[in-house]
Amino acid sequence: MTRWGSAVLERLPLAGDELVLDAGCGSGRVTEALLARLPTGRVIAADAAPSMLVEARRRLERFGDRVSFVECDLGRPLPLDTPVDAVFSTATFHWVADHQALFVNLAAVLRPGGWLVAQCGGAGNIASVRQVVADLGDPWPGPWTFATPEETVARMEAAGFVDVQAWLNDEPTWIEPGEPMETFLRTVMLRAHVDRLPEDRQSAFVHEVAERLPSPELDYVRLNMVARRG
Repeated sequence: MTRWGSAVLERLPLAGDELVLDAGCGSGRVTEALLARLPTGRVIAADAAPSMLVEARRRLERFGDRVSFVECDLGRPLPLDTPVDAVFSTATFHWVADHQALFVNLAAVLRPGGWLVAQCGGAGNIASVRQVVADLGDPWPGPWTFATPEETVARMEAAGFVDVQAWLNDEPTWIEPGEPMETFLRTVMLRAHVDRLPEDRQSAFVHEVAERLPSPELDYVRLNMVARRG
């Protein structure tokens, strides 16, 4: 995901002195690369998970006051006092249930003409894993919103963005079978599913999903978006 994030960052036009919102900074790995492109600029690193912000603070400590941190839910109005020059995000938007609210909230803190460049899980993402979970009798569709490019363009334009581009690309990702795959499923992909189960059923559930997958190559599909604030 760090590799994907670095590729997305290359699409963001920057002069080097902007104020950029990293919407879903996670542990701060990609935020490091963003700050490297802003030698006289600043970053607001936002995330909904306090644990991620703790890790990001540790990783980005050397940047001093060039980075600030905000705990927030992108599905709600964002607590920013100053408009930002750009919004950047990777592997985050699919965790927000209401994408219309998401884009309205981002537009509200982005100055007119500012860029939004992002990538997240899109339509068809991890379809094989979701099918296995359904076959095991869990009807819950998961905590994700995997949108199509057409839905995304319509939502962004309705929120006030212009020159909107959105597209999908496949990113098949091989995970070593056995313990590495089960650890990845438990801690990343199926964490929300596992949390809904009694503790004594969690390991067996993850093992069964791993065993039923047709391949150790996970079928990731990424939704890319580039737009300007109107």
